[in-house]
Order: sequence, then C-alpha cells, then structure tokens
Amino acid sequence: MQNFTYSIPTTILFGRGQIQNLGAQMRALGSRVLLCYGGSIKKSGLYQQVLEQLQQAGIAVTELAGIEPNPRIESVKRGVELCRAGDIQAVLAVGGGSVIDCAKVVAAGVSYPGDTWDIVLDATKIVHVLPVASVLTLAATGSEMDCGAVITNLQTHEKLGTHHPDMRPKFSVLDPTYTYTVSKWQTACGTADIMSHILESYFTGVQGAFVQARFCEGLLRSCIHYGPIALAQPDDYEARANLMWTSSLAINNLLSYGAEVAWSVHAMEHELSAFYDITHGAGLAILTPTWMEHVLRSGRADALAVYGTEVWGIDRDLPQADIARMAIDNTRRFFKEDLGLPGTLGEVGIDGSRLEEMAHKAAPLLATGTFVPLRYEDILAIYRASL
Repeated sequence: MQNFTYSIPTTILFGRGQIQNLGAQMRALGSRVLLCYGGSIKKSGLYQQVLEQLQQAGIAVTELAGIEPNPRIESVKRGVELCRAGDIQAVLAVGGGSVIDCAKVVAAGVSYPGDTWDIVLDATKIVHVLPVASVLTLAATGSEMDCGAVITNLQTHEKLGTHHPDMRPKFSVLDPTYTYTVSKWQTACGTADIMSHILESYFTGVQGAFVQARFCEGLLRSCIHYGPIALAQPDDYEARANLMWTSSLAINNLLSYGAEVAWSVHAMEHELSAFYDITHGAGLAILTPTWMEHVLRSGRADALAVYGTEVWGIDRDLPQADIARMAIDNTRRFFKEDLGLPGTLGEVGIDGSRLEEMAHKAAPLLATGTFVPLRYEDILAIYRASL
C-alpha cells in the first residue's frame, strides 16, 4: 500500500429533511451567494425550498440557471461574471454532478485574471476558490464530496477534468427523496457512472491494498443490488439512499488513497462526450466491458477472476480464465439488461468516422500509470470493438 494523507473534510447532511439546515450552513460561508442550477429543481419544488432557506438566513441570492449536462465552459464564464459583478462570497450548487462541477470551476475562476478555460487546462493556475456547497439531486458523479470538476468545450471538442483541494464542497445536503423524480434513464446512467468510478480504483497495480479492494467490492454489490430496485420502484427510500451514499464514497478518495492508479475508461469516454455530447454514464457502460476485454487480452485474468468471484459470486473453483470471461459477460449483461443501457456506440449515434481523432486525443492522458498499457492503437481498438 502507498503512503497517503487522509483528509475528506466535506460535511455531509444526509437524510430526509436535511434541507432545514441549509440556511445556517450557508450563512457561515457568506451573505452573498451564487445559486447554480439546471432546471429540474423548479419542477420538483426544491428551488422554492432552497430560496426560503437562504432568505430566512438573510442571504442575498444571485442565480446562474440553465446549466447543461456535460457543463459548458460558456456557463462557467457566465457564472464568473455574475460573481464579480455581485461581489459573491460563496457558491451553492443545487442539482447533479454537472451543476456542481460548473459551480466549482466558477468558484475557482473568479480570482483568475485570464481566460477561465485556462484553469481547466492547467489546475496549477487556480489561485483562490470561493467556498462551494451543494444540494444533491442525482446519485452519479460523486462531485458532492470530491475536489474535481469536468467541463466541456464544444468548440475545441475537449472534455477535461480539473482539480483543486479547495473545490471540494464545504458541505453537501444529501436527501435521497430528491432523487425520486429522476428518470429511469438518468438513474441507470448514474448507477453505471458510480460503478465505473469504483472499477477505476478497484483495478490497480498497487500491492497490499486489501482494505480498499474490499470496500470496492461491497460498493459494487450495492449498485448491482439497488440499481434495478430504484428503476422499478423510484420512491424506494432504501434503494435511493444506498445509491446516493455509494455515489459519494465511490470518488471521495476513500477507495483510492493508498492505491492510486490512472483512470482508464473515463478518459476514453470523455472524448465521446466531447465530440457527441452523449450522457456520460451511457458511454461508460458501453466502453467498460470492452476495456475489460483488453485487460483480459493483456494477461490480467487474475484480477478479473477476483472481481468475478467477489462481486458476481462466480464459483471460485472454475478455471481462472472462465471466471474472468464470465465476469465480463455479467458486467455487460447488467448494464444492458438490468439497467437498460445501450451496449454499442452505434446505439447512441456514434459511427466510426471520428474514432482515430478521439483516440489521438485520449492517448496522451493514458500514457502512464494505467492498470494495463493503453497506447493509441489499444484505445482505437477499444473504440472499434464498441461499435
């Protein structure tokens, strides 16, 4: 196991009715707040609850509305301008990961004098970050408890992540009932996203990280168990609560501290989203089993076999190669049949015309530190096999 410093300082307010604590928590961060959201919170009534909490706490509110899925740099820049004009002291995101990611980069961009896209390209240029908080409405990205954000620039066909310790939310309200109205599609995509986060950490070459591996396996089993229940019964509190907490634990560094590895599938999927603006979780569901095929061809049946026995309950007395193959098949079948997600790139409107370009863009991000080698040729082969 590697050395690490454990610090996950986000305060989590979990459960029904925790919105009642929003005003006091937010007031401690500032009296002039930028409220960031997409659009669905007005339909659900959450928007009014948030405004009432902030107004009762004497907080002046400026709004950044209409934040997109796969948040655009243009929305970030609008938020930066609003913060500067209103002398904003803190940023509150109400929504899913896209809204929270946008809010984080807004908070980091206010004090940066140049083009805000610069701090996405190079996080070392971040000099100061306004306090960020969130009210979560979708279990998926885990942005409510991590220090990263992913922003899309459609003009340059780039979808890139940026990170800074101060972008981690100071607090997050996690009320599972806010996810009751999430569509089946977004619930399924969110579950796939959570599982991908866990798998990226699970398949590490670091030896001796036994505890992290067992955490990963338990969280994966939670997704496999509760994902279909949430699809069938959207208002099942137990299912929604377990998915929501798994979302946070999947990417708040609990699984990766001491077992760091460069993520593989996410970098490849970001190219799909940057070029075609598809739903992130759907792209991950398509690419993950195909990446596992590459892992198997690379001689790591041993790791896939452990995954198969500990997560899918496959008979450990079977030949290792058979277990590995069954584990991949189970993963693909779960995404396709149990969650109802697409299994090929063609199903989401992606043909083979830009695969080489996407592979070239992804290759530098995957040059070192991945679980198995991923050269340009490997990435292109994975894309093609996913068609």
